[in-house]
Amino acid sequence: MAVKYDQLKRQLISEKSRLEQELNGISEAAGGSVGYGNHMADDATMAHEQTKAVAVKENARLMLVQVNEALERFEEGTFGVCVDCGHSIDPARLKAIPYTALCIHCAQGQKRR
Repeated sequence: MAVKYDQLKRQLISEKSRLEQELNGISEAAGGSVGYGNHMADDATMAHEQTKAVAVKENARLMLVQVNEALERFEEGTFGVCVDCGHSIDPARLKAIPYTALCIHCAQGQKRR
């Protein structure tokens, strides 16, 4: 399977833009503050929404880091090469996860640690 690196790069650039917009749009406050003047059930709902917003924001931030690192590897000419072992990353893996830095073998090894 031939890897279309230019297509993957466009995909990463698009994902970077989407994540940046998502991060700019997420409000950690999620609609108010917990505490005085609210019913306990309202406080619980707000606390849940705030926690969810923080988790979504952190996930988007971590994904953006991976996307930026992948774009850096493009610039360095090392995109598609595993950062751990130096072997080529399977084209199917790159197509599925274009921001991946690891071949499947090294990724599985990290899960075991």
